[in-house]
Amino acid sequence: MPLVEVTYSSDVSERELRELSSVLPHLVSVAVECPEEPYDGDLGPGDVEIRFRALGPFDRSGLDVVIEVRSKWFASRADDRQERTDGLHAAIADATGLEDFGVYLTLPVAAWSQGEDDEDAEADDENDDQDDDQDDAEV
Repeated sequence: MPLVEVTYSSDVSERELRELSSVLPHLVSVAVECPEEPYDGDLGPGDVEIRFRALGPFDRSGLDVVIEVRSKWFASRADDRQERTDGLHAAIADATGLEDFGVYLTLPVAAWSQGEDDEDAEADDENDDQDDDQDDAEV
């Protein structure tokens, strides 16, 4: 589940930001897909989180837009991270027409929990453990 932060200058229009918010979930998902976390084209809640932030009075940036992508480290992602980053930059430029922007991809060792699905998985694990205990008692 990638986390994306978009920092932008006052030179970037609302239309450009709207376009970015529309295309980034898919483009980022394509850029970071890997065997451990394949992308099936069907994004659900929590699959890609995007935050937009205007540059503040004390921020310094030489670009109109900086897009920071954080996605969980897997060796298959890390092996070609520069190609992934270059490809994402090109895809964003093609989709939006943006020119003065940068993309930064980080792959931290991380974990993610979203609540209900995780609780359901834990409940299933507990039920499996109870079933195993019951099977052992019957033997």
